[in-house]
Amino acid sequence: MIARLKKLLSASTTDTLKVGVDEKKIAIAALLIEAALSDETYCDDERAMVSDVLKRYFDLSDEDVAAVVTEAEAAHAKATQILHFTRTVKETVEFDERVEIIEMLWEIAYADNVISDYEANLVRRVCGLIYVDDKESGNARKRVLAKLKIAE
Repeated sequence: MIARLKKLLSASTTDTLKVGVDEKKIAIAALLIEAALSDETYCDDERAMVSDVLKRYFDLSDEDVAAVVTEAEAAHAKATQILHFTRTVKETVEFDERVEIIEMLWEIAYADNVISDYEANLVRRVCGLIYVDDKESGNARKRVLAKLKIAE
């Protein structure tokens, strides 16, 4: 155990950071996929929307975003719940970025200009799990509605 701790502490920070960053991207992508799936469909259009949102947020190339989405889809398929993904976000993402993630979730939820009870419930649940309050979530939702030009 002590040897393991020494190895962990002696590992270079860039290696540790790289693993954390990739894990963070995959966790966020998996949450977006969950939002896309909350109406029980995950079509090519929704996959493209998830890719577009990730590309904008992380400033990724088409190749990189495709790799993240593929890994996130595999992780999501193996997962029985979203707690691993929300824990990763909560532990690796600053508050302002978590609010941006909620905004991304609202954007995916409103992709078809209509929000179902399941989609709204998922966003509220994720908010609680990553410690984003209702006021911030509401403001994020309003920004998405304005961006997508959807009337309330």
